Amino acid sequence: MKDTYTLPSAADMHVHLRNAPGPIASLVTPTIRPAGIDTVFVMPNLAPVPVTSVDAALEYKSALEAIDPSVNYLMSLYLHSSITPEEIAKAKKAGIAGVKAYPKGATTNSQWGVVSFEPFDEVLKAMEKEGIVLNLHGEVPSDSKEGVTVMNAESRFLPTLRSLVGKYPKLKIVLEHCTTGEAVEAVREFGEDVVGTITAHHLSLLVDDWSANVHHYCKPSAKSPEDRRALLQAVVSSKGKFFLGTDSAPHDISSKKGKGNTAAGVFTQPYALGYVLKALEEGIARGDISDSDVNDEALAGFFSSYGRKFYGLPPSDKKILLKKDGATVEESLKSEQAEIVPYRAGEKIWSVEWL
Repeated sequence: MKDTYTLPSAADMHVHLRNAPGPIASLVTPTIRPAGIDTVFVMPNLAPVPVTSVDAALEYKSALEAIDPSVNYLMSLYLHSSITPEEIAKAKKAGIAGVKAYPKGATTNSQWGVVSFEPFDEVLKAMEKEGIVLNLHGEVPSDSKEGVTVMNAESRFLPTLRSLVGKYPKLKIVLEHCTTGEAVEAVREFGEDVVGTITAHHLSLLVDDWSANVHHYCKPSAKSPEDRRALLQAVVSSKGKFFLGTDSAPHDISSKKGKGNTAAGVFTQPYALGYVLKALEEGIARGDISDSDVNDEALAGFFSSYGRKFYGLPPSDKKILLKKDGATVEESLKSEQAEIVPYRAGEKIWSVEWL
């Protein structure tokens, strides 16, 4: 790998910015653009009320723009029983980019989520007609009776993906935050309307890492060395089937280290591109990928052009410069109301400069 890369500005097609206005949104939203990212796809799983209407999505977008108007926020709806085909048509006219499906009970703020896709048949047909993307959290909830744990929850979801593709062949689908070799292969089975996002942290973490460190715990959870290798190989051989979706998920330190279960989420927004490059370096050192696999075309596609194309956006005409070990990750981001610990805190990381 080179020590510097000049690339198009990046698009992060899966981010959590939390309620806005709010203390966490105020901390993390300003970290998007310094990370070399000018376009983000914003998740709708807010609490206590998720984003289930076009009006709520546009209100949320305005609140984010009030924090940083220089970012292009692609908004989404939460797949919920209240959503109708008419709301999908309204969403298309309003520029809403996708509808996120959360299996009920599978992850953060999924208590309003999907038990079965059958009740949403007319909504999914409307999405297929309008060209609205279906964004899938690709896990089934853990169930000891059924033998489902965080380690196989994604694999157990893949039959549902195949069923959806078969029933709605023209529906644009994103299998979000792929974590297994099986998920990578499933995405590759289908045509250009089915793609996957890959996070920064899943390119380096393993199950042993998150079992020992609350700041590495997320849903879906990191898996095996073989799965990590498959993800790294997917990044450098994407050809448009995979692109960046960090699933950067900030939580106040009290939610990660307080009483009760730790919150699921890894915060990667400020150094998202650097984390990916660092993981690629480590992957080369282990022999998971070769040095020649990491080139400007592959990086520009994964970071920028592939995601923009899938969502119908033009290529970026802006450039960024990434420098190896040009920055150090902060120990935490703090305000009077919140403190968030970023991934790989205290480590040297690639820096970003806008050109």
